[in-house]
Amino acid sequence: MATAHLTLIGKPGCHLCDDARDLVSSVVAKLADAAAAPTITFEERSILDDAELHELYLEDIPVLLINGKVHNYWRIDPVRLRTALLEVS
Repeated sequence: MATAHLTLIGKPGCHLCDDARDLVSSVVAKLADAAAAPTITFEERSILDDAELHELYLEDIPVLLINGKVHNYWRIDPVRLRTALLEVS
């Protein structure tokens, strides 16, 4: 079975990061019963806790990675995220 590891990079107090977290959680919850859905894990990382992430993404948060690759910056489209997750192999 395929696995998708989602990493949301942001920082505390970022309203776009809060919106992204809610959207990702909603998409993942809706995929829970889909037969074609991969196993999905989710973690959050803060640019305030990691100098490398701060350097890479300071102007771009929130950033969503799927299996370590950038999926989206700033605002996440739920349809695009769902499609990407269903395409993980």
